[in-house]
Amino acid sequence: MQVLEFFYGMVSASEVAYYAYIYSVVSPEHYQKVSGYCRSITLVAYTVASVLAQLLVSLASLSYFHLNVISLASVCVALLFSLFLPMPEKSMFFHVQPGKGAPPKPPGKDAFSKEPQKDRKPVCKGLVTFSGNLGDDDPLNDPKPGNVTLRVFVQWFQDLKGCYSSKHLFYWSLWWAFSTAGFNQVLNYVQILWDYKAPSQSSAIYNGAVEALATFGGALAAFTAGCVKVNWNLLGELALAIFSAADAGSLLLMHYTTNIWVCYAGFLIFKSSYMLLITIAAFQIAVNLSVERYALIFGISTFVALVIQTVMTIAVVDNQGLGLPVSIQFLIYGSYFSVIAGIFLMRSVYIIYSAKCRQGRCNSTTDQNPHDPEDSISDTNTVTQF
Repeated sequence: MQVLEFFYGMVSASEVAYYAYIYSVVSPEHYQKVSGYCRSITLVAYTVASVLAQLLVSLASLSYFHLNVISLASVCVALLFSLFLPMPEKSMFFHVQPGKGAPPKPPGKDAFSKEPQKDRKPVCKGLVTFSGNLGDDDPLNDPKPGNVTLRVFVQWFQDLKGCYSSKHLFYWSLWWAFSTAGFNQVLNYVQILWDYKAPSQSSAIYNGAVEALATFGGALAAFTAGCVKVNWNLLGELALAIFSAADAGSLLLMHYTTNIWVCYAGFLIFKSSYMLLITIAAFQIAVNLSVERYALIFGISTFVALVIQTVMTIAVVDNQGLGLPVSIQFLIYGSYFSVIAGIFLMRSVYIIYSAKCRQGRCNSTTDQNPHDPEDSISDTNTVTQF
């Protein structure tokens, strides 16, 4: 089981690389749809697998061994398909080095996306990358591994500093990390909560069907997120606040109710809301980055989420910490999402109020200078880009 968990962790980590790859082979204007398609089809497949497994076990009395064989065959088919996926047109990381005598490239050239999105420039595009600045005199060409390792970590630090200098990117990544930690924690312990509300020894159990239905609801939400046209720069963090509040409310409902069906309904709302927001967050983060930084930022956000989840587990669940009963744990998780919702509600109010103020100044400038259309257009663009 320990070996299994090790390899499962490696495969789970590859999801970060998968989304980085997807964003590297499509143009930025398609990020929203691609995010919705990829996440929704993954959730639909999860739903089909859950339903199929439940039917095979319940009706055909299939053993878990045969379910593992089916899973192995599915993974092998996926491996074959992966061999035919199109390759990116350029290296995403540090593997491309110009030959000797080649003229140096201007800093940051390889950090540009090939087709930048209209009215949106990646916040990290001006950073120096290894792929565009490895000359003959560069310390990275030094055979000493210590210098290479140091430069790699320095480069990562510079990339992170440059990317997170954007408040928009920083807050979306912050939501990603904290909400993913809470979501994973809920998934880990929701089955125990259901057994606490309706013990399996004395109640009819529909946990598998509820999991499948919740996943399908998440798929619909993710697909919807990929198709809805909204000014996410202005209203995105308000959406984070509203649906994080829905997550908090559903978790608190699961804590206070004694009816297992109400508890099931709360989980449906929780998972659908999270899948909607994580899809939006994925393309909002990606659209602000250049190709080389997708995996770095997604990876850092996921790593921070796992650190937060570990701390939460030790503090709330483990006997070395508080060791709270599962029902009280969900009260903690509901309060946790309430804090997230409150933070983003305050920030969304600030963003909308600032945009209104800028719009008011723009209108007053237009009234005072009716014959100066260029300034008016410039101010309007500023408000729109904000």
